Amino acid sequence: MHDNATARKGRMAKILLSLTVALFTSTCQYGLPFLVNCKPCDPSLTDYNCPNKARMGNFKQFNCPKGHYNDLATLLLTTNDDAVRNIFSIKTSTEYHTISLLIFFTLYCILGLITFGISVPSGLFLPILLMGSSYGRMLGIAMEPYTKLDQGLYAVLGAASLMAGSMRMTVSICVIFLELTNNLLLLPITMLVLLISKSVGDCFNPSIYEIILDLKGLPFLEAHPKPLMRNVTVGDLAAVKAPVVVLSGIERVGRVVEVLRGTTHNGFPVVENNENISEVHGIVLRDYLLLALKKKWFMEERRRMDEWEIKEKIGCADVAERRGNIDEVAVTKEEWEMYVDLHPFTNTTPYTVVETMSVAKAMVQFREVGLRHMLVLPKYHGPAVSPLVGILTRQDLRAHNILSVFPHLEKSDAGKRRH
Repeated sequence: MHDNATARKGRMAKILLSLTVALFTSTCQYGLPFLVNCKPCDPSLTDYNCPNKARMGNFKQFNCPKGHYNDLATLLLTTNDDAVRNIFSIKTSTEYHTISLLIFFTLYCILGLITFGISVPSGLFLPILLMGSSYGRMLGIAMEPYTKLDQGLYAVLGAASLMAGSMRMTVSICVIFLELTNNLLLLPITMLVLLISKSVGDCFNPSIYEIILDLKGLPFLEAHPKPLMRNVTVGDLAAVKAPVVVLSGIERVGRVVEVLRGTTHNGFPVVENNENISEVHGIVLRDYLLLALKKKWFMEERRRMDEWEIKEKIGCADVAERRGNIDEVAVTKEEWEMYVDLHPFTNTTPYTVVETMSVAKAMVQFREVGLRHMLVLPKYHGPAVSPLVGILTRQDLRAHNILSVFPHLEKSDAGKRRH
């Protein structure tokens, strides 16, 4: 019940956070245009209506008198597509004031930091595009006495530089800006800006998406293992973890309940004893253990279920349904001492590796096969040898987590790079 209350509180907190951010965004977008002065319409722009009365256009009247427009409202009180089109426009050197562009840039920086990561389907692509184009146009205003380049060109290059410096993408951004500007003449200088900004960004920190993955603790495995992973084996890595929790092929119901309540693991190795020799039978997932407890597939004696019993009790709809959590399962004292056969739910062909394999090789196999669990088996087998050394998950194979338990690897790896 406590976990359910926490989950409900978490969902409500996410909703309130999203509503608060939406209210703050709306307040800023409507209130900040009052801080700037109105600009008179340029009489030479005969092809445009100024100020524009419709929802779209380059000139928003907002609170200005007739014949004037608010340049900050033009950027804020419109769709992101129109904002990009407005700020990328050429031959508009007097359309936007530096103060308006500075407020627009600061607001999008703050909103981008707040909104990225909350429980709404939003991203950073367009905010970074608008931030980069605004500071690019400000640079164009500052360089206007010294160059004849259009401010729209500065806006395009500023957006490209900020996107490449934060996201570290080059080819895709180059194609996007080629489609956006429809000008092949801008391709060489855009490529140069992308390469410079990416190179500068690589000197300071990883990309913004890698930083977010690290902050959220998401188990993302890189395409190539770190050199330090070659100096440690999977057996060493499994040895520093807590002892692995194993189950028998025919397990007592009370034992299953205790394991599910006492751990948060998603998979449990199944080990059986055959003629005084233990062997790994497979791995059973947490969902299937909860399914067996909820459906009460218990037996009074310790035996394997017959094939007809399995076909009669277990159906496809049962296996596909959502299992919930252990707190939703009620087990009586009589059922506590009964048995459950785990053989029908056990994956008898789990991916296994020998304890002498390097972590680098194991990580490559783990990532390419798309595993969730990797069982580590001993090099030698015998009656006195445990059949299972440990179990590795995606979190265990992350370089950051490996360095936390083997800090000496970072020093040795740094020494090799110097030499």
